[in-house]
Amino acid sequence: MCQSSQIPISVEETPSFYGIDHYGFPRAGADDPLDPEGYYPPYFQSEHFQKYGYHVEELRGGFYWVTSAGYDAAFVVTEEGVVAIDAPPTLGENMLAAIEDVTDRPVTHVIYSHWHADHIGAASVFGPDVEIVAHRITKELLERFPDPKRPLPTRTFDDELVLEVGGVSLELSYRGENHCPGNIFIYAPRQKVLTAVDIISPGSVTFMHCDASQNISGWYEAQSQILEYDFDYFVGGHHMHYGTYEQVKLCVEYFADVLEGATAAVERFSRSDALADIVTGTGWNRIFVGTENWISSMANYTTRHVLEKETSDGRLWWERLAGATTQTKYHAYTVLESIRLERPRPDYRLRGENPPVFLT
Repeated sequence: MCQSSQIPISVEETPSFYGIDHYGFPRAGADDPLDPEGYYPPYFQSEHFQKYGYHVEELRGGFYWVTSAGYDAAFVVTEEGVVAIDAPPTLGENMLAAIEDVTDRPVTHVIYSHWHADHIGAASVFGPDVEIVAHRITKELLERFPDPKRPLPTRTFDDELVLEVGGVSLELSYRGENHCPGNIFIYAPRQKVLTAVDIISPGSVTFMHCDASQNISGWYEAQSQILEYDFDYFVGGHHMHYGTYEQVKLCVEYFADVLEGATAAVERFSRSDALADIVTGTGWNRIFVGTENWISSMANYTTRHVLEKETSDGRLWWERLAGATTQTKYHAYTVLESIRLERPRPDYRLRGENPPVFLT
């Protein structure tokens, strides 16, 4: 039997963290700055929120935003009933409680932003009689991967649908895959509220890996598409806040810096000569270790670029958006890989010995 050369793994196990050395992620927090002043809104420390775990707020004209301070949803009160937008499990029956706080009208319609369980995994709380509206792809995915807590949509569309309920108009649009296939834009023109989930999280840099998005090129395109709308309020699906147009622009600026840094990192470290030096530096019998060093070099280069760059108002990103110091490295990895996988290559290897340098 071959003797294992794996370094023994020691464990740190506490109620607040489970850690392993050598091969795992280290505990974060000790050296990171506080989140920007003002990121945590007053409701977060309110007696109601601490007791019940949700906050509801009218944005305009019967359009309400609901949050668990981690996940967001929304609903619109109409003359005929309530139209709910999403039903995250972290809100669950609190969606019903929030609606009952402001109206005794029944929920008649539910709109699915997309098929992911973390945003619609409590949709069954609305009962069997509601009309469920979603993109055709969302229905196809839920048919393929059924979940009784995510009932199948009863009405679908391909490109555009104007949903008219009780004097309220909601414009539903599908503008191509971004966070995932079937993720839609939901716009209330009279209230000037836009809902687009898992693209931008106002006040923060979003959750790691570009909010676990599947098509990063499409996800960047969706940021530009968001800015084409005329909105005063933005519901992004996550964290502490609804957003304003200016707050959304700030998040777009941050991700432009991530793309800028990742592009420079790929051009420097993903050259065939640089890659060979990094990968073989650990030996030909440890190629995966060398590959990790290669990817980590690009991610670290990108992270430094973003966190040390002066932003448009002269401050650094950690002073303006929550999560910058912990999440940027994950965004860096995801964006640099999307550059390598999704965007046009400037060249490729030519045949013969000692070919010119190319990007891998």
